[in-house]
Amino acid sequence: MDSGRKDMSDKIGDKMTPDSSKSNVDKAKDSITGVGDKVARDAVPDSQKSSGQSAMDKMSREKDANKNESVLDKAKGALGMDKH
Repeated sequence: MDSGRKDMSDKIGDKMTPDSSKSNVDKAKDSITGVGDKVARDAVPDSQKSSGQSAMDKMSREKDANKNESVLDKAKGALGMDKH
């Protein structure tokens, strides 16, 4: 795992646990750490990452591109600022 990044087993655990089973604190923590990981993903060039981290980041970017949502939008959502 690259320094400052969310561990792959943590990411899988976050996805495997249904939101209905999580407390509001756990949901907020997942959102905030997820946004932080995406910022770190985009801040470091793939050439400076481990091969596994680089591959996971590429898949993550492709998934995000299909959602048409920026990291800023995700941060707003995590903080509840996207609600009108």
